[in-house]
Amino acid sequence: MAEIRNMMGLRHLRAEPSAHVLRFKRGRLVGSGRGLAFWFLPMSASVAEVPMDDRSLHFLFHARTQDFQDLTVQGVAAWRVMDPERLGARLDFSIDLARGAWRKQPLEQVDGLLTGMAQQMAVKHVAGMTVRALLAEGVDLIQQRISDGLVGNAALAEMGVGVVDVRVADVAPTPDLEKALQTPTRERIQQEADQATFERRAMAVEKERAIAENELQNRIELARREEQLIEQKGANDRRGATEAAEAARITVAGKAARTRVEAEAEAARIAMVETALVDAERARMAIYEGLPPNVMMGLAARELAGKLQKIEHLNVGTEMFGPLLQGLLEAGTRRLDVK
Repeated sequence: MAEIRNMMGLRHLRAEPSAHVLRFKRGRLVGSGRGLAFWFLPMSASVAEVPMDDRSLHFLFHARTQDFQDLTVQGVAAWRVMDPERLGARLDFSIDLARGAWRKQPLEQVDGLLTGMAQQMAVKHVAGMTVRALLAEGVDLIQQRISDGLVGNAALAEMGVGVVDVRVADVAPTPDLEKALQTPTRERIQQEADQATFERRAMAVEKERAIAENELQNRIELARREEQLIEQKGANDRRGATEAAEAARITVAGKAARTRVEAEAEAARIAMVETALVDAERARMAIYEGLPPNVMMGLAARELAGKLQKIEHLNVGTEMFGPLLQGLLEAGTRRLDVK
């Protein structure tokens, strides 16, 4: 927007570098350029300002497919002024000399023209395809069709306008149609999810079965080893009992042999002692064998007297004492003679 100042009946205009100013005086073009600044008389001058910067046009329109389904095409087109004098001659870019603003809205005319051309090309493209084919191909093909129709367009070039770039952001069906189109895919995805869930559960069951089988095998192996342990323990106990019994038998046999040897030794000792006693007694009896009876009686009495500890009463008659005393005297006499 140009900046205009009023000073003593004269006015001064200063334009931005991004704006091309067309100055007319009495119907003739007397000045043209970007970012101009000049004095003029408002009663005899006319000024037009054409923007030279890049402009963005956002478009949104509906189209019907071959199978009579509505689609919405949304995108943006970038355009710029290629020939400001030619565009200024085709559209009214004149400004208010008091405020510096456009008297009309020329840019809206350009946007409407570009939108109509883009819509025509998009509708033509959409009408020849089904909705599934359009949604399957995406936005690339329809973007290419619109770009081919706008970029380098001869009619736009004749106006002094050039389209720089076209971008289609989305090609979308109506909400109901979109939901209907999504239903098979959702069902398929749900089926795949169910199948994955089933496979996961089946895998989990298989793993649980494998784990249970492994646990059963482990229990069987533990039972088998326990049985082997019990058998080995029984064998060890039997071996220990057998060895203990054998050791006890050996011990008993040893004790019996020792006892037998001791008994035999004791019997031999006793036999030897008894034999000696018998021999002594026999020798003694042999000594006593030739003695008279009265001597024997005396010796018996002496032996008896040696055995007795205390004698309370002793009665000796004459019929017994006399012969006994005589026998003792005779025996003593003989012993003296022998000596």
